[in-house]
Amino acid sequence: MEFELRSIEKRDNVGLAEIIRTSLEQLDCALDGTVYTDPKTDRMSECYQSEDAGYWIAEVDGKMVGGSGIGKVAGEKGVCELQRMFLTKESRGKGIGLALMNKCLEFAEIAGYKTVYLETFPKMLEARKLYERSGFKYIDHAIGNTGHFSCNVFMVMDL
Repeated sequence: MEFELRSIEKRDNVGLAEIIRTSLEQLDCALDGTVYTDPKTDRMSECYQSEDAGYWIAEVDGKMVGGSGIGKVAGEKGVCELQRMFLTKESRGKGIGLALMNKCLEFAEIAGYKTVYLETFPKMLEARKLYERSGFKYIDHAIGNTGHFSCNVFMVMDL
């Protein structure tokens, strides 16, 4: 499947929020304390406008199919978070997630981060396999305060 990656734009906000929430519903993870209820999910383009943050949209034939980003973990020196990595059901398992993650990791390294952190759920098996294959390791605690208190699987990768 051919796809393109590009930086998020304001026009992406509504469609991206729908992809994120639909994905969480499909995985039975539409919970309070996740991006499902986070008000930032509806204004994603505004949240990634600094030098230490970025978000990329994946498109197939000009249609948005998902995205992923990097943001600083507040209060944690040199630590960023792989954030809001979601794809439509039809676009999963086709290499798009890997390309998005690699784009995020490349950005994190250039931005000077030393550690990449992520939060997920036990039910997100395919995503967790991707993270594991990419070098993320499980840890038994959260790092920082992301506000997503319902996430209960934590992983890190040193850059």
